[in-house]
Amino acid sequence: MPTPALFNLIGNTPLVQLTRLDTGPCQLFLKLESQNPGGSIKDRIGLSIIEAAERDGRLQPGGTIVEATAGNTGLGLALVGRLKGYRVLLVVPDKMSVEKVLHLKALGAEVRTTRSDVGKGHPAYYQDYAARLAAEIPGAFFADQFNNPANPLAHETTTGPEIWEQMHHELDAIVVGVGSSGTLTGLTRFFAGVAPHVQFVLADPKGSILAEYIDSGRISSDAGSWAVEGIGEDFIPAIADLSAVSQAYTIGDQESFDTARALLRAEGILGGSSTGTLLAAALRYCRAQTTPKRVVTFVCDTGTRYLSKVYNDGWMFDQGLLSRPTTGDLRDLIGRRYDSGDVISVSPQDSLLVAFNRMRAADLAQLPVIEEGEERRLVGIIDESDLLLKVEHDAAKFAGSVGETMTARLETLAPGAGMQALRATLDRGLTAVVADGATFYGLITRFDLLNHLRRSLA
Repeated sequence: MPTPALFNLIGNTPLVQLTRLDTGPCQLFLKLESQNPGGSIKDRIGLSIIEAAERDGRLQPGGTIVEATAGNTGLGLALVGRLKGYRVLLVVPDKMSVEKVLHLKALGAEVRTTRSDVGKGHPAYYQDYAARLAAEIPGAFFADQFNNPANPLAHETTTGPEIWEQMHHELDAIVVGVGSSGTLTGLTRFFAGVAPHVQFVLADPKGSILAEYIDSGRISSDAGSWAVEGIGEDFIPAIADLSAVSQAYTIGDQESFDTARALLRAEGILGGSSTGTLLAAALRYCRAQTTPKRVVTFVCDTGTRYLSKVYNDGWMFDQGLLSRPTTGDLRDLIGRRYDSGDVISVSPQDSLLVAFNRMRAADLAQLPVIEEGEERRLVGIIDESDLLLKVEHDAAKFAGSVGETMTARLETLAPGAGMQALRATLDRGLTAVVADGATFYGLITRFDLLNHLRRSLA
């Protein structure tokens, strides 16, 4: 069988200079690994790991590739593995974006989801879970990116030489993150031979133990949690060579996500959450310099995998990563505000099918019904039970109007009604409708209240 032509597109990704962000006295370049066919830098190791396993006989025709992944390594393995005819079984943590999961499944990979709040040694820890599956499945190959020498080899033989040539042999520093540590280890091996003066700077999410290890030489047992995907660890990977790292920056989720969004607005480059971490650290490093330097960092993957997270204002607000003006009343608890354009609604003239399709597309159980006109006012609520009662015995009634089916007698809360009134409404099994006369502000669900309570503890 001929080699898939797509494999020839892995690597040789573009390098671009930032021109619209403050980089201090430095020139800062981004290696666009998002331009790999699978959308991330991990395509490189997917190909390297699978072909190494084929060469040494660990992966046989008809075999199963098993891996623990935060998403992108899984996508690289699924892209290469499926094109080569292998079964691909992946264990992913539950913080992984829905776009990555859907992409994996679309490629034909089997996905097992496990907890992201447990550490190494726990049976639900994603690496331990994957290792167990690989041991149980006949003919399985455990890719094991955290221990596999083919991981750093991919970067030593492809990523490093590409950067060196693209920078015309004029390079002072590279800013990297560490997940499995393949990128860092491979790059340091390559540059130790051709340009040992190149500095390596670590970008590490707040909560990871790696930056502290670089600074103090101690391995902390007190790892935290972080929302950024793909980088940061609660242990030192076996293949990691951190000896070349001269400086480390700890970057919080807020700064990471804000920086990713700023990159899109300023430069038009859509990167993922780890790109925000790397870029934030690179900007800190560049702005701290007193002499000009030429610096490289990475767009690790495409931001299209994070449209439901990094680039979703509602999700960012729910996570406490996006602030908005406060009112001091119940409007502060509304997860999706009508005046901000965040509310999905229907009109009384819309069909029940339109209402159902909007609920399904947005994964909502109810919609406010807004009367269009000079004054857009709330006239009702329609929910799943309303629809079901109407169409259960006659699907043709989906053609009926929302206005004929909606609940028009609404119990509303004024913005200043207070927490006790809100709790009383929610305790009766209702969603709180916050309105002031004809002015509709939004809905408050139990989830919104829980989010408000969580944010107040942060």
